[in-house]
Amino acid sequence: MKTSKRIGVASMLAAGMLAGHGQAANRFEINRLPEFIKGSISAKTYDGNSDDLLTAGLGASGLAGPAPAFFANPARPTASELRRSAIYNNYRALVDVVPNGGYGTLYGPNITIDGVATSGSGKIPGKEYIAYADDGSGRQNVVLMVQVPDSFDARRPCIVTATSSGSRGIYGAIGTSGEWGLKRGCAVAYTDKGTGNGFHDLETNKATLIDGTIADADMAGAAIHFRASLSDAERAAYNARFPNRVAYKHAHSRQNPESDWGKNTLQAIEFAFYILNEQYGTTVGGYKLRTIVPSNTLVIASSVSNGGGAALAAAEQDKDGLIDAVVVSEPNAQPDANNGLVIKRGNRVVTTHSKPLIDYFTFANIYQPCAALAVPGSPGALLFSTANAANRCAALASKGLVNGGTTAEQAADALARLHEYGWESEQDVLQLSHWRLATPSIAFTYANALGRFGVTDNLCGFSLANTNATGEVIPQDAVVQAGLFGSGNGVPPTSGVNIVYNDSVGGPRLDLLSMSPSSGTADFALDGALCQRALATGVDPVSGRPLTGELAAQSRRVRKGVSEVQLTGKLRGKPTIIVAGRSDTLLPLNHNSRAYYGKAQLSGSGASTRFIEVENGNHFDAFIDNPLLGGYDSRLIPMHYYMIQALDRMWAHLTAGATLPQSQVVRTVPRGGVPGAAPAITRANVPPIADVPSPGNAISFVRNTLLIPD
Repeated sequence: MKTSKRIGVASMLAAGMLAGHGQAANRFEINRLPEFIKGSISAKTYDGNSDDLLTAGLGASGLAGPAPAFFANPARPTASELRRSAIYNNYRALVDVVPNGGYGTLYGPNITIDGVATSGSGKIPGKEYIAYADDGSGRQNVVLMVQVPDSFDARRPCIVTATSSGSRGIYGAIGTSGEWGLKRGCAVAYTDKGTGNGFHDLETNKATLIDGTIADADMAGAAIHFRASLSDAERAAYNARFPNRVAYKHAHSRQNPESDWGKNTLQAIEFAFYILNEQYGTTVGGYKLRTIVPSNTLVIASSVSNGGGAALAAAEQDKDGLIDAVVVSEPNAQPDANNGLVIKRGNRVVTTHSKPLIDYFTFANIYQPCAALAVPGSPGALLFSTANAANRCAALASKGLVNGGTTAEQAADALARLHEYGWESEQDVLQLSHWRLATPSIAFTYANALGRFGVTDNLCGFSLANTNATGEVIPQDAVVQAGLFGSGNGVPPTSGVNIVYNDSVGGPRLDLLSMSPSSGTADFALDGALCQRALATGVDPVSGRPLTGELAAQSRRVRKGVSEVQLTGKLRGKPTIIVAGRSDTLLPLNHNSRAYYGKAQLSGSGASTRFIEVENGNHFDAFIDNPLLGGYDSRLIPMHYYMIQALDRMWAHLTAGATLPQSQVVRTVPRGGVPGAAPAITRANVPPIADVPSPGNAISFVRNTLLIPD
């Protein structure tokens, strides 16, 4: 734990050590609201019984149980009702809440910081503060939140960041690093990193406010979360051509929010320091002093997925020394030029690695639906049209993008191409479900966001709307819309909002049911996917020729956006643990965790950085015991459990000088049994991270080569 010299207030006054009125601080300074905070700060106190910071009053059993009737009036839910819905849905979206998967025995609100399962509810009393950070334009409106548990000890202050994963709202990381920090008695600094669950219904002109309620976008004022950058005349003209469409903040804010994810995470920490000093700081002459400062406060930057990438970006940008350490799981970490790195798994050199997210996602979006047919028994088969997948294979073959005269041959070739592009064989069985539930939406969102496109651009022929059973566009459901803050995830498909392919044969239709003009078949909108691929690479994926005209200009915008979000691997000497699952099909390790860890080694941050690769761990713990995805449960273990271990190990390192574990592969044991009815997990399935791994499990770095054991 960092220490500081304690100085009496009278002595400080005598020595002129209080800064104010423009004077620089020699030791302590007046606590001032950060300039980036715009508007008012919402402050709420939760008693830990009827409501609380972690479970919204639901307790451990409530989070795991069926969704309660959150809203007394579903057409007009209150802000507190929306908060409870958001915490319930966001917790369950990141954590498997089925007891057989480990909830309530290995992890969960009822588990103590020592890992002991109790019969308690896990409710945590304390205060919660929410505000917007903005650059003055009123267009960024990044949500920041600080939760201060009653167990916070101002004599030993600590802060943990919980930047939202995915495109989620402000409660997006409450079940991961948020829960861990609250249990430790730390203040938790959250941010939705400028993505958030902000939508704008262009037909009705309704939009989300900071508290989750819905209002007319023209009347909402400074409380509005997101409004598409359109005049009323432009919106009316667009509605006339494309009725019933909606805009989402991550995709359509024109901000490329990822370029600020590190800054937003640092802002959340600064906001936390302000709040803590307002609550605990000494008062002198009517002023609150900054007595809780970076030099005496332990700060861990942490989160998962996109939030993990934001934590790494914050550490790289932390010129003021706010952060002491980093612990992330499955981070979306996009290293910049990494040509000097060699990744070797066993005796095999990985031929393709370190690609930007939009690059490998647009590649996956083309090949995954066809490749899925080469992997029998994949979870989620009932959610997937094999006929349309066969059409995708045939359309790819007709364009020379796969080889083979039969569907089976074409599917095998598509899978081989995914392997060549960086996916591992452990990820094969998850290709189907990941494409069906994630890949198209991420390709859509990031192509728009990186290029700073707006909703009216209809990039590559895609838009967002509600659809009916046959895929046609329909109006938003006002009741569903009213609860979107609680149920939505900020990226389609979410709460009825789907991706629509405007250019489908016969008119706009749900992308999954669309017919491409070039093939005339229902091939999952291949033409749109090929357009997205072209934007990512600057090359026509069929002809191999450089783009020209408008598409070339759009591609330059997308690729410029990529350059704004890539990371250096320079972590400023901060001890760091990166945890990732070998079966992560969404963010394959060769493009993310392995690539970033290798980049950190090459950039001089290797001595203080650890990489823990977990067998049978995937990106979506919440899928493990989902009844629609039987087979996740029998094959996969919860990565959340290893994130907790990594945070515990880092805490021991920072507070007691314990040695960090060496980089390693952790050999877990799948639960096995019948897919969809796997036996309960035990600790034998999830062995601990070793202090010193056996030689066959040790990850090493020799000169420029990252060596991963098979």
